[in-house]
Amino acid sequence: MSYKVRYTAAAKEDLKRLFTFLAEQDLHAAQSARKIIGESVKLLQQFPFTCRKVSPENTFLRELLIPFGTAGYVALFEIEEDETVTIIAVRHQREEDYY
Repeated sequence: MSYKVRYTAAAKEDLKRLFTFLAEQDLHAAQSARKIIGESVKLLQQFPFTCRKVSPENTFLRELLIPFGTAGYVALFEIEEDETVTIIAVRHQREEDYY
């Protein structure tokens, strides 16, 4: 089974914010991070249920861990009934939490 991956507007804004923050310090690292995130998200097209559950009450709400450097990123997503995975938010692992 193949899932379609889509992003909410908020998730797209998260990606822009994360890229801008890193690009201000190191443009090459920001470009690498963007590439790694994109490649990691491809996993969700085939294997979204391999990612960790966020809550025992909703087994369709999950997190994808994306290693990058000494930390990485976390993508919050939901698996929908129509074979769609919706990325709800993306944050750096050192950020407090999703907002």
